Amino acid sequence: MTAATTPYRSRVSGGRDGFAQALRAEWTKFRSVRGWVVTVAGAGALLVLVVLLTAGTNVATCGRGDVEEPCPGPVLGPGGRAVEDRFYFVHQPLDGDGVITVRVTSMSGRIRRPDPVGLVPGVMPWAKAGLMIKESAEQGAPYAAVMVTGAHGVRMQHGFTEDVAGRPGGVSAAAPRWLRLARSGDTVTGYESADGRQWTTVGTARLEGLPRTVRIGLFAASPGDLTVGHGALAGNTEERFTEVTAVMDQVGVRGAGTGGAWKQDDIGVSYEPDGTPHHAGGLSRSGGTFTVTGVGEIGPRLEGMTAQNTLTGTTPALVVVIVIGALFVTSEYRRGLIRTTLTAMPRPGRVLLAKATVIGGVVFAAGLAGAAAAVPAGLRLLRDNGNVILPVGALTEARLIAGTAALLALSAVLALGLGALLRRGVAAVIAALALVVLPYALATASVLPDTASAWLLRLTPAAAFAVQQGLPEYPQVTHYYSAAGGFYPLPPWAGVAVLGGYAALAVGLAAYRMRRGDA
Repeated sequence: MTAATTPYRSRVSGGRDGFAQALRAEWTKFRSVRGWVVTVAGAGALLVLVVLLTAGTNVATCGRGDVEEPCPGPVLGPGGRAVEDRFYFVHQPLDGDGVITVRVTSMSGRIRRPDPVGLVPGVMPWAKAGLMIKESAEQGAPYAAVMVTGAHGVRMQHGFTEDVAGRPGGVSAAAPRWLRLARSGDTVTGYESADGRQWTTVGTARLEGLPRTVRIGLFAASPGDLTVGHGALAGNTEERFTEVTAVMDQVGVRGAGTGGAWKQDDIGVSYEPDGTPHHAGGLSRSGGTFTVTGVGEIGPRLEGMTAQNTLTGTTPALVVVIVIGALFVTSEYRRGLIRTTLTAMPRPGRVLLAKATVIGGVVFAAGLAGAAAAVPAGLRLLRDNGNVILPVGALTEARLIAGTAALLALSAVLALGLGALLRRGVAAVIAALALVVLPYALATASVLPDTASAWLLRLTPAAAFAVQQGLPEYPQVTHYYSAAGGFYPLPPWAGVAVLGGYAALAVGLAAYRMRRGDA
């Protein structure tokens, strides 16, 4: 008579204690292999080593005639933000509250084309002219302005980053635009009108700490003409000189301190070695008609390095943690130990979750330590070598550091899931690299059209690199926003969520396969 066989039952409880025991077991496995521990720590160290090597050789100088000298630091605006503040300003003092009104009757301009064409007629879409209240005539001083633009209608802008749209359309002698700017304490309100009688509010700005005496007047500015290469290869950009000329009349100013002579300032103009202004603006006045010509931009500065440029070691660190993530599970398949693991803990999902928690946790810790050291060290070295560094703020730096650690950790978990699914270390590593590193390399190397690069960084795990974007995009600022320049199609943490979704899918599919009993 055959004895009955009692089925195996795990003594591990099915609740939290069971997962805790699995977690302890997987942690013991990981730390018992000294090579894994050292390699993960080395991945964090790579973040520091690579930026020290690259930043140490990245030396920047600026020419002034035949003389090379350190590049000047960025102009800083409110809150320490790096800004562009270059325009022509015709202004008077205003002591306390007041109002300025003007009628804009035309906008024209010139754009430089390659020789022998030279300057040709044209107005940049974001060329602007109108009214401004500014704390002082110094670059970076807080301001609020209401304006007409080349192709974006009337706008209200302030603080170098804020933009509110008014009525669309252009301006001409037959269809002029009336503008008004009113100050009441720290509050500045912009208005527009088609006839000077019925007024519509465009926007309101609150300029905290605005002093009693400010500058109020007319301005004009025109950013460079940016052209981007298209076709098989992207990323070929060129920016050329432009200027705008606005004709304004019916100027009315009310308020204490106003009514005197108009002062003219070419804010932010640079000078040739012989003292000649480089691309100067100007004012031509005939009675009550002001013809103001200006060049330059008023907005956030986007050209320069940020803390994002100190994380160049992320890609080599990714390769390392992907290899370790895959080996953490495939080594058990290679040695036949996976059956022992599943005998002691017969719930594959719990086993994989414990492995993912361990590998994700240790990689996150190593990445966090490495990024936290790389960012300040890299910024200091880049700055000492004359590079222009754009401040991004403490919260953004914290996001860059924590986000890089999350990118490394989730990539290791993805490799773990692929390893458990494919059962071969080499195959898992290649698959993970193809999903994370390859799309990023293709998108940032400017070998694909911008549209294709953007879709790669939306749909693949490489979307998580968005967490390393140092500066936001501004629709009202003319700039080439591309992955090669450090701009991504998804918000920072949304990109991390895409990678997290891939990692969860890989671990879930692997657990499903293991539950089928073919471990």
